[in-house]
This record gives sequence, C-alpha cells and structure tokens, in this order.
Amino acid sequence: MARPIWTGTLSFGLLNVPIRLMTAERKVDLHFRMLDQRNNQPVRYERVNAESGEEVPWKDIVKAYEYSKGNYVVLEESDIKSAAAEAHETVEIDTFIDAGQLTPAYFEKPYFLVPGKKAEKGYVLLREVLKRTGKIGIARVVIRTREYLCAVMPQEEALMLILLRFPQELVDADEYALPDKAASEYRISDRELDMAGELIESMSGKFEPEHYKDEFRERLTAVIEQRLKSKGVTTTLEEEEPAHANATTNVVDFMALLKKSIEGKQRTPAKGKDEPEKAEKKPAAKKAAAKKAESAAKKASRKSPAKKATATRKGRKAG
Repeated sequence: MARPIWTGTLSFGLLNVPIRLMTAERKVDLHFRMLDQRNNQPVRYERVNAESGEEVPWKDIVKAYEYSKGNYVVLEESDIKSAAAEAHETVEIDTFIDAGQLTPAYFEKPYFLVPGKKAEKGYVLLREVLKRTGKIGIARVVIRTREYLCAVMPQEEALMLILLRFPQELVDADEYALPDKAASEYRISDRELDMAGELIESMSGKFEPEHYKDEFRERLTAVIEQRLKSKGVTTTLEEEEPAHANATTNVVDFMALLKKSIEGKQRTPAKGKDEPEKAEKKPAAKKAAAKKAESAAKKASRKSPAKKATATRKGRKAG
C-alpha cells in the first residue's frame, strides 16, 4: 500500500480538513546502472575534492551559492531552515479562481489529497462546492523544507493537489521568434481554415487514456526479458523507508465555521492551536530526561564495584 508523502490539514477560511498527501503519478522509466565492461562491476559516482582528488565524506559537505563565476557563499543548514515558511502542516488556500484561468504551463506535479479519519464531511463539502462553482483553490504548502505554490481541484471523487511553477520559472513566449501576425499575413485563406476545421472535426473524439501506451517502454522491456532468459541475470529491489502517517480530527460545526469565515473573511492560523500544547509538553520532557539520567547513574554505580573486583582479581593473578 502506498505511504503518504506528507500529512497535515487543508484549510480554507476557518475550516480545517485533516489530509494525507499521496502521489498521483507512477514512475515507469527503465533505469540503467553503468558497469565496467571489463569485469561487469558497477561504476560508482564519488564525491571527490576537485583540488586534492580525494573522496569527501558526507559530513564534510556543505551547501554554497555561486553568486558569480568561481565565487561562492557558504550556507549553513540553519540558514536554509530559517528561510522556509513556518506552516509545515497546512495547505492553506489563499484564494479561489476560475479553473480556466490557470494555463497548463503552470502545472508541475500531481498528488491526491486523501481525507484523514472522520474528516470525510469537510473533504466532500469542499470537493462538491468546487465542482458546483467551477473554481479551484490556490494555496501554498511546505514539503520538507521547500515552499510550493499549488492548486487544489476536484477530479471525480478525489481532491487533487497540483504543484505549480512560480511565474519566474516560466519563459515568456516573447523571448522566441513566433509567428504573431494575422493568418492572412501567412497566405492562409478562409477556405484552408474551413478545410482544416473539417479535418479536425472528422478526427475528434473522447479522450480515452487507456488507449495510449508507452510503446518504446514495452519494446525495451521485451528486449530486457529476452536478455534475462539468455544470460540468467537477476536483480534485487530495495524497500523504501516508511513514512509517518497520523491524521485525526474531531466533529466540528461546519455551518458555524462557514458563517464566521464569510462574515470576517478570517483565515485559520497555521500553528496557533499547537503552541500551547507544545509549551505544556516541555516540563514533562525535562522530567523524563532527568529520570533517565538518574537511572543511568544508578546503573553505573552498581557496575563499578564489579569492575573493581575484576581488576583486583587480574592483579592477583599477575602477581
């Protein structure tokens, strides 16, 4: 069963819906490993110091930004973390827009939003109202340490979260020499346009994704299977590390929250509710640490006489 990439809440106005972020794509690329043809041993990628030629261990590697050719400024992990947004557990919708306003160039990566336990009502409420209004939500989400722009939209029975590209990541079409004049300037007649329209109409149909297959992958897979039969080669797959998933919720009065959101256009703070709980847990954590230290000290005191006795016996034998 697939594991969630991220868990948190989806918020709009004062409503919070516990959700899990599940991947909506399946990697089907065939990955190859480079081998030395002389003895079929794997060729490794090593982290090598450009000056000394020696391999550099991970603990000695730092991140740096090249602000000009050959000049770098070194960044600490704390620098990167301080730049990240604080709302690590919330997909907070800032605004709702017409679905047609978002052009395909902005779409980057799809995910499914899956409701947490007992969170179906809020999930279905948002899904159905988006379907009814033809709107999509524009939000921000922090995954690991990076903040992403994203869109929340309905697709059949699901809510999807699509990671979006920021405007500065897109190339403006004006940078290219494109034919931007009227069709007549390129000697295209009305008759040619009509005939092209008729051709498109005759070829039009319903999009049925199941009819399209990656034929190159299928043919290459067949070649690999044939090689396996002739060479008798086997492979081993490594298991992925498990991710954490814990999303719970309580029964809430959606009508009251919707009414308050509309009246005051209020937004749910990302961490407001969690801070008092964290403050209460700190003394308990200190007590636990103190007990642990006391226990360790007692164990050490019990073991020390035994060690002394062993040392004494060794001394006698030596004598």
